[in-house]
Amino acid sequence: MATTSTVDPQRVIRELQELRTLTGNENGAQREAWTPVWAKARQWLREKLAELPAETHQDEAGNLWATLPGASERALLIGGHIDSVPNGGWLDGCLNTLAGVEILRRLAGEIAAGRQLPVTVRLVDWADEEGARFGHSLLGSSAAAGVLNVAEAATLRDRHGLRLTDVLPDYGVDINRAHEAGKELANVAASLELHIEQGPVLEKLGLPLGAVISTFGVERHSIKFVGQAAHAGSTPMDQRRDALGAAAKLALEIREIGKRNGGVCTCGSVRVVPNIPTAVVGECHITLDQRHVDAEGLATMLAEAKAAGERFAAEENVAMTWSHLWRIAPIPFHPELVDLCEAAILETCGESHRLPSGPLHDAASVARTGIPTVMMFVQSLRGLSHAKEEDTKLEHIAQSVIALDKLAGKTMDWIVAQ
Repeated sequence: MATTSTVDPQRVIRELQELRTLTGNENGAQREAWTPVWAKARQWLREKLAELPAETHQDEAGNLWATLPGASERALLIGGHIDSVPNGGWLDGCLNTLAGVEILRRLAGEIAAGRQLPVTVRLVDWADEEGARFGHSLLGSSAAAGVLNVAEAATLRDRHGLRLTDVLPDYGVDINRAHEAGKELANVAASLELHIEQGPVLEKLGLPLGAVISTFGVERHSIKFVGQAAHAGSTPMDQRRDALGAAAKLALEIREIGKRNGGVCTCGSVRVVPNIPTAVVGECHITLDQRHVDAEGLATMLAEAKAAGERFAAEENVAMTWSHLWRIAPIPFHPELVDLCEAAILETCGESHRLPSGPLHDAASVARTGIPTVMMFVQSLRGLSHAKEEDTKLEHIAQSVIALDKLAGKTMDWIVAQ
């Protein structure tokens, strides 16, 4: 699509900094979904969108939409998320959302100048991409994609014991109607997402941007070991039923499982009972997150982890139960859109690189529906994310906004040509 207006990357950077000040502290971003700080960020975003001639609304799953109509109802979707993990980085998720707002501003300028958009353009702020509070990543986008297991989601509780179903109504969401968000994707012809890499590949190559070819598959489980609480001073070592002992062995073994299978495995949380210095742990809860680019490799890692858990439970004379939290298969992105993404990057900075994504993104949910989808990565310094130290060079952020805008124009032309 030929244009006469341009995006302003510096405005995007200023707004990212404004959001960081508004919803963060010395420990990083605090925009955990389904919390007052997240709602504050959402209201701030709505105020930005209110300045545009865009129709905005929240759907049944809590996703926030802004739409600029075009000559065709077929739509280009730019999707991101404004929620963060607790103590998270200042760019994770919100970079794409605010870059998308800037693209809408440019397109609104085209409309104001009397030029009709060839296709409809939509921006979505997906609800609860991170899954930080209840453990279910991509909640809003999976509802729209028709793959949310409502019955399973209804059982989820946060670390304080509150049910997801008790919290969502405070934010205008009824989990039993979340699947109705699927209507929002009815006319989407292509979907784009910009994100920080969250890894070290682009920095190691000395490149600012890369085209993403796929996302890893994920298996996420909660594991409970139950032994017997006992006095730490009077219970002989060979008579203990130490739930933490079994969990600790598994937490170490999953690292080796990941290494030998070419994937990654993480024990990200541990909770023990009675949690005092003078007692053998009677009950231990851990989480297991496993990721692999290949479905067979992912299944192998899960099977090996379960077998190892059984072995360690027997060694420590404790019981073990597994509870499935969430899973998603590896998702390849659309090859023609990957080509367009790479072309936009080359036009912006002269070099590009193709790579898969280990972290999960809402783009994976959209791609599962069959909608042509692609992601663009911008370099992360030191490969850090989900931490307050997360950062990206400002010049690279600016290049990512320009490249995403170029990709949006190319994709609009691609949609018209289909």
